[in-house]
Amino acid sequence: MDRTVSLPNQPEKTTTVTLVESSSAPSGLELVSSYQTNRVGDPMNLVALAEQVQKGDEFVKANACNKLTVIADQIRYLQEQARKALEEAKRDSELHHAACNIVKKPGNIYYLYQRPSGQKYFSIISPKEWGPSSPHPFLGTFKLQHDMSWTPFDEVEKRDAELAIMDKLVSQQTALPTYTGPNFKGLTE
Repeated sequence: MDRTVSLPNQPEKTTTVTLVESSSAPSGLELVSSYQTNRVGDPMNLVALAEQVQKGDEFVKANACNKLTVIADQIRYLQEQARKALEEAKRDSELHHAACNIVKKPGNIYYLYQRPSGQKYFSIISPKEWGPSSPHPFLGTFKLQHDMSWTPFDEVEKRDAELAIMDKLVSQQTALPTYTGPNFKGLTE
């Protein structure tokens, strides 16, 4: 049984309250007085029920909005990560196509120069070693990683530290626990 109720503090807004269906013979038993068991009762109870329904609707909406906000933030983060990955892939591809007269080996540092013709090339001679007689403009220093990606020299120390941590994790063969519940170990200790 649906009842539409106007709330005292918001007369322009109505809320529908659904009451339990009534029966003169629930479970096949006839009641002594179905009026006493099925009457709506105090109208203020309906208002209280309507307020509770409205409050529930507001909380459901707020929770949904909060969850969607978190998802939107995650989408923005993933879009930024995708943009960064594409930029790095483009840079790495360009560096792999730079002219070079030596076989590049992972783990080594290479220096990128540019000829007046626009050709970019790698050298193992640093600008410091050239001194003031550097034949071409210097563009940057890069380390060729073992996964064949390139790391700008100013990021090498950070990248090497990250790789050392990953290498340590892999070499220890650390297994994840089988417990599937939330694990706050380390956060509370």
